[in-house]
Amino acid sequence: MSTEVTVHVNRGSSDSLEPSVDSVETRGSFDLRLKSHGAPAHVHCRLDGGLERIAALETPNYYVEGDGETIVPVHVSAEAIDEPIDGALEVLTGYGAESVVVPVTVGPVPDGVDVDESFAEPRRPDSGPSPTGLDRLLSSNGLDPGTLAIAVLGLVVAAIGTLTAASIGGPVATAGAVVVVAGVVAALLLLVR
Repeated sequence: MSTEVTVHVNRGSSDSLEPSVDSVETRGSFDLRLKSHGAPAHVHCRLDGGLERIAALETPNYYVEGDGETIVPVHVSAEAIDEPIDGALEVLTGYGAESVVVPVTVGPVPDGVDVDESFAEPRRPDSGPSPTGLDRLLSSNGLDPGTLAIAVLGLVVAAIGTLTAASIGGPVATAGAVVVVAGVVAALLLLVR
């Protein structure tokens, strides 16, 4: 959830502060945008109430350039809470002469994931690269490229064993070739399964 709170600085008069919202409800971190409408200002920010237990500011003091903006990230850790926590974000300027308080309620992060109906619709084929012939062949047979590479290597080993037995000749070489081929076939069957 992306939330942003804007506080206008020096909008009506020097050292004036005007928040853009009356309160904030969030389940996570948010940004405080300090927007100057005139002279530069030094602004002090602090978290009060229960908010200071689960939220943090990088620093409490900020400088806002004349007619400029400064973003103040408010880091909220709501993962460990079970019920909403109320607190306040206080913004001060003019050495504390002017201040505004924005009530903040932080709700717990939901346990599950909200799934909307669009996830049930099939993906359109034009939303990604089209599969190649090899990809279609592998996915239809349930083979991945690593399995295919091992299968090819096993067939090469069986072919080398058979050729070696044929060139040497004799019953011992033939028995060795049969053992190699049987081992490769057994491995391939276990690999494909």
